[in-house]
Amino acid sequence: MPAHLRVFPSTQSTDETQEANVRVSLGDLLPLVAAAHRLNYLWLQDFLDDEVAITSDLYEVLRAFRAHRPSA
Repeated sequence: MPAHLRVFPSTQSTDETQEANVRVSLGDLLPLVAAAHRLNYLWLQDFLDDEVAITSDLYEVLRAFRAHRPSA
C-alpha cells in the first residue's frame, strides 16, 4: 500500500531568504552533496542558487583548478 502524504502550508514565505547560521566542515559536506548529485536527488536542485561562503584560499585553489584541470 503506498504511503499517504499530507501537505502542510509553508511556514515561511518564498520571498524571504534564510540567514545562514550553521557551520559545516567541507569534509562533512562534500560527500553528502556528491552522493545527492550522483544519485540525482531532486531536492538538491532546490539549493543550486544558494550562495556558499568559502575562505579566500579555497576560492583561489578552486579558480586555479577550474582553469588548469587536465582533460580526461
